[in-house]
Amino acid sequence: MRTLLIVGCILLSGCSLFQSSSNQYRPSVYPVLTAVGYAPIDRQPAERRSEQLLMAMESSKILAYRELTEQVYGLQLNSSTAVHDWAMSNSDTKILVSGLIKGARVVKTYPVDGFYVTELELDYKLVWDLYEQSENPQQNSILVIEPAQNF
Repeated sequence: MRTLLIVGCILLSGCSLFQSSSNQYRPSVYPVLTAVGYAPIDRQPAERRSEQLLMAMESSKILAYRELTEQVYGLQLNSSTAVHDWAMSNSDTKILVSGLIKGARVVKTYPVDGFYVTELELDYKLVWDLYEQSENPQQNSILVIEPAQNF
């Protein structure tokens, strides 16, 4: 019984050693992902050209973030097809993109040929640093500035 207890303690302490050493892993190469979103200016539901331009700017940014999210998290694809008398009678496909993107930056935004374009960049070095900060809050330093006191 005592031997089992000692072996169990050694195994548990060994697991914690492996766990803490895996948290110290740091990649040697960090990829930089890019994404581009396009939105047609004339197709925006606004009466004024300036409003259409602003809506296209926002739409292209959202679509660029969607593309970036697809690259990071992938797509969830749901599809169904119905066949009747050896011929396809119905086909339905739905795609879901879901994820949280932190650290992406807008590289460039510009109109071209009736579209508004937004280019994004996601540097995985920054993503890694943000992840480490969120996982190790005790390592984050907080600077507290107190107001000057009148003497």
